[in-house]
Amino acid sequence: MKRFWKDADAVAVPDGHDIHLDGKPVRTPGRVPLTLPSPALAKAVADEWRNVGETIDPRAMPLTGLSNAAIDRIAPDTTAFAAGLAKYGESDLLCYRADHPLELQLRQQAAWDPLLDWARTRYGINPVTTTGVMHRAQSPETVAKLADAVAALSPFQLAALSPLVTVTGSLIAALALLEGAATPEDIWSAANLDEDWQAEHWGEDDLARKARATRRADFDAGARFLSLL
Repeated sequence: MKRFWKDADAVAVPDGHDIHLDGKPVRTPGRVPLTLPSPALAKAVADEWRNVGETIDPRAMPLTGLSNAAIDRIAPDTTAFAAGLAKYGESDLLCYRADHPLELQLRQQAAWDPLLDWARTRYGINPVTTTGVMHRAQSPETVAKLADAVAALSPFQLAALSPLVTVTGSLIAALALLEGAATPEDIWSAANLDEDWQAEHWGEDDLARKARATRRADFDAGARFLSLL
């Protein structure tokens, strides 16, 4: 789609903040008003529309994309979306440790154990760790309590959480970021610890760098979206 508007603005409405292009409200792909829950998010989304060049590039408008997802995809059935995201708690990255070498094990402990300890205190759960990649089931109580934490979130919080969970492979790390128990950089470093170890010892090719850059862009969008709610 080519740009057809001159300016974009965030406009307060009774149930939130709409985005207007030359005075006309923007709608989602599902033809629902693009109504956002906070003035900070509305301003940032309006900035994305204001900064569009001659044609729309969805990759340059991640906050708009997450907003559309919250409204069109998540809000109609929040329970189902939350349940799908909560399944990551059954095989959280932080619970799968290397069996060697010792230096990598120590790095994992230093980066991952504080996040697990936080989750134990915050949610009253007892996630168990294992070595290797073979699945080890978490207790039904742990899975249920993490699912309850996700189910309590709003559609816009779930929209932000989704890329954070899928990029990192850790529901617990994403929840720690959502609740302010860790910074985005802390979580990114923890999630990429194993990959960074491999790169340190065997290098990194161009394909891996490009894939990492794409994941980082998705992660950053989710983290920023969350901070604007």
